[in-house]
Amino acid sequence: MRVEIITPDKSLFAGDAKAVTVPGIDGSLGILNNHAPLISALKKGIVKVTDTNNSVTTYEINGGVAEVQNNKLIILAE
Repeated sequence: MRVEIITPDKSLFAGDAKAVTVPGIDGSLGILNNHAPLISALKKGIVKVTDTNNSVTTYEINGGVAEVQNNKLIILAE
């Protein structure tokens, strides 16, 4: 799936990923390829991106919104 993590200042990540874990306000959300459409508010925490080579990268965010649609995840982070 295509993943973009964007802050007001810059783009933190743009690329393909196998899995992403985000800190939803009601708990952690795991997002894989072909996930159902979703919009969720995010709380302060860690976004974990597993790329297509199984390399894991983490990003700390202070909240935001995640949208999944058509095999694309966009995270608008603070």
